[in-house]
Amino acid sequence: MIQNNYFSKNDDILFHFNNLIDWKEIVSSYEGDFEDAKLYKEKGLEAYAMAPNNLEEALEYYKSLLESLGELVGMEISPIVKEMDEIGLKYDNGKVIFPKLMEEAIQKINQAGLLPYSISRQHGGLGIPVIVQTIMSEIVSRADGALGITLGCMNLAETVEKFGSTEMVEEYVPKMAAGELCGAMALTEPNYGSDLPNIQTKAVKDKDGNWKLTGTKRFITHGCGFGNIPSIILTLARTGSPTSGARGLSFFLVKSQDVHIAAIEKKMGLHLSPTCEVVYENSPGILIGNEGYGLVKYSMAMMNTARLNIAAQAMGIAQAAYEEARKYASEREQFGKTIQNIPAVNKMLKFMDREISGMRSVLYEASRSIDLYLWRAEKLKHKGIEEKEIKKDEQIRRWEKLASLFTPVTKYYITEVANKIAYDALQIHGGSGYTEDYDIAKIYRDVRITNIYEGTTQLQVVGAIGGIISGMSSSGAVRNYLEEEANKISVSGEWSKLYKILQEIIQNYTNTKDAFFKDSIAFEVVESFARVWIGLLMERNANIAQGSARESLKVLSVDYNKESLAILSSNLVRVAA
Repeated sequence: MIQNNYFSKNDDILFHFNNLIDWKEIVSSYEGDFEDAKLYKEKGLEAYAMAPNNLEEALEYYKSLLESLGELVGMEISPIVKEMDEIGLKYDNGKVIFPKLMEEAIQKINQAGLLPYSISRQHGGLGIPVIVQTIMSEIVSRADGALGITLGCMNLAETVEKFGSTEMVEEYVPKMAAGELCGAMALTEPNYGSDLPNIQTKAVKDKDGNWKLTGTKRFITHGCGFGNIPSIILTLARTGSPTSGARGLSFFLVKSQDVHIAAIEKKMGLHLSPTCEVVYENSPGILIGNEGYGLVKYSMAMMNTARLNIAAQAMGIAQAAYEEARKYASEREQFGKTIQNIPAVNKMLKFMDREISGMRSVLYEASRSIDLYLWRAEKLKHKGIEEKEIKKDEQIRRWEKLASLFTPVTKYYITEVANKIAYDALQIHGGSGYTEDYDIAKIYRDVRITNIYEGTTQLQVVGAIGGIISGMSSSGAVRNYLEEEANKISVSGEWSKLYKILQEIIQNYTNTKDAFFKDSIAFEVVESFARVWIGLLMERNANIAQGSARESLKVLSVDYNKESLAILSSNLVRVAA
């Protein structure tokens, strides 16, 4: 893998950090009136020692974390990724054995104080907003997607922090922050992949009132833990009747020591990520939250965060693919010149550059949408305000609606385009790319899962279509958002055309009476919305930039919207068929 600081040597990330992200609104939402810093001053609580006192300190703190992680991952871990991947995982009688190099890599991240990125300061975490968490996930995943997944699993304390009892939170979350516990999500079953309302793993109370779980879960990442670090497995199980549907499902914390790992999958890629078959045989479980809310509330909240994390993972892998392709094309000579000067290759590289700019814009905007409702809601919750009252808060309602749409759209778009970038990057390598001599082969294998797990692209479309249709109504949140953002800059005539075509596409979709045809054209609607949204963000980027950066971003924006015009024009024909 190419070695450098994956934060400070990435001009696009730096441009976003220094110029595009509205840190004032993000920090205000996350830090409030800097209450954590006040707690440290008043009570000397060590957990709050790094809490910033003001906006400048917050930015300095975030930047130091990202620079440290970028240096550690880009310079120390990236050189050993190929060897780790070749060693892979071993399975022996219920135990999964990880390469020592991988265990040492995670230890380095933990020792550097960079591991608990999604855990609150109160429980020993870094205490950072979602947008910074996203950048960290992207940076790690550029070196290795599987490593990014491992760190994500070791940060799966969010659901316990939000919905667990005080005793559960105090018992498990600080241990996760210290790297003493891993986490796993156990939703999928052998016969029920995305059909979660019909899963059959059951949980029953014994005579002493303790819950016991019986069943099998499949495709459970880190259900085995990590090395000698056990997992807490957040498990969806049926507490109602076999036909009770989603309302009969509850959420449980189960220790990995109390289940049997029957096997790990032999996968095409991500050779360092254990995908386990987990067998529960009267395994003790601790109920999280209230019975019957496992899917409709707790699992859905967890999946949205997980989907954004997969988008960040794909973003990092796409960046790695682009960097490898650019390097190879600048060195490989054919016909008396480096192949980067061959028009067909140059076109592919320009596509990658343009798309990565758009992908990162949409990833950070989706992260922003979560930051602008989540922390405000959490602060009101900690003040003892009831959830139904919190839901009435206008800002929370607006950004939560947008986040519920932006998350599936972002996951779909980034993972699909990341696959295309990896495909083209391998193509640029020619026959050499099909060998294991170059890192692009591993990158190509690893990225393929991203538009499948945590909900396929097709399921993201199902999750997004309703939000687009309702949100684009005359007073809808999405329409208001797009027009508000467009009014902040001088949008181009091309974008205005795109916005008009999008509204025609939505109108045709809405007027369609054939339910089967309507479902079949949902992708065209979601794709069209994604292109319009990203096109607006790219015009915003160019508008904010100065000097040569402005000119280069304007070129990317114009090219992107030109291609979008062709795509939306085609989609308009398709939805009217």
